[in-house]
Amino acid sequence: MVYRHSLPIRLGHWINVLCLPILIMSGFQIFNAHPALYWGDRSDPEQAVLSMRAVRDGELRGITTILGREFDTTGLFGVSEDGSGEIRRRGFPSWLTLPSSQWLAMGRRWHLFFAWLFVLNGVIFVAYALLSRHLTKDLLPRWRDLRGLGRSLKDHVLFRHAPDDVTAGYNVLQKLAYSGVVFGLGVLIVLTGLAMSPRMDAAFPALLTLFGGRQSARTIHFIACFAFIGYTLVHVLMVATTGLWNNLRSMVVGWYRAPEEESHDQR
Repeated sequence: MVYRHSLPIRLGHWINVLCLPILIMSGFQIFNAHPALYWGDRSDPEQAVLSMRAVRDGELRGITTILGREFDTTGLFGVSEDGSGEIRRRGFPSWLTLPSSQWLAMGRRWHLFFAWLFVLNGVIFVAYALLSRHLTKDLLPRWRDLRGLGRSLKDHVLFRHAPDDVTAGYNVLQKLAYSGVVFGLGVLIVLTGLAMSPRMDAAFPALLTLFGGRQSARTIHFIACFAFIGYTLVHVLMVATTGLWNNLRSMVVGWYRAPEEESHDQR
C-alpha cells in the first residue's frame, strides 16, 4: 500500500467537493436575476456578449445569444419548466439553480457563505502545502517533468496509464492542472468575485482597473466557473478510468493499493 494523501489534503479536497456544486448552482441563481453578460463597465443590452432571454413567437421560446449569434435553447436556457412542470422565463433551468425557485436573496446567502468557506479552505491548503513542502515536492512541475509533457498528454488521450505513473506521484499533467487550478483559476475566480462587490471596489478600486470594469469582472467570473466545471469533469473521468475505488479509498483514508498488490490479490 502507498500512502498518497495526508489528512489536511483529504479534508481540503472534500470541503471543495461540498463547496463547488453549491457555489455553481447558487451562482446560476444569481445570474438568473439578469441573465446576460457584458464587457467593460456598462450593461448595454445591445452589446451583450451572452444573453438568455424568452421571446413570444406563437409560443414561448428560449433564445441564447453568444457574440451576436442566436440559438434556440427552449427547455434549457431562457425558457424551461419549473419544479411543478409550468413553463417559465428564466436563464438557467430550476434543476441547475440553488434554490430551485426564483429566490435571489437566498441564492446570494448560499453563494457568499460557501465562497468564504472555499477561500478559507484554499488559504489553509496553500499554507499547509508551503509548510509541508507538498507544493515543491508534489505540485510544481520540474524541468524533467515538462520534458515528458508530450508523451504524458498522448498517454492520457489514449487512456494509456502506466502502473508506475500512479504509484510514483502526480504526473506532469496532474501537476500542471492542480497548481494551475489552485494558483491560477482559484485566484482568478476569487478576485473577480470580489470585484463585483461595491464595498470591495470602494476599498480596493484597483480591482476594477485590473479587470476593466465590473461587467468584465462578472463575465470573467462566469467563464472561470465553467473552467472549474470542465476541470472537474476531466478530473472525475481520470479518477474513474485509473481505478475508481482505489482512488476514492486513497482520498478517504490516504492509502492507495499498488498495482503489484492488486495483481497478487487476484491470483
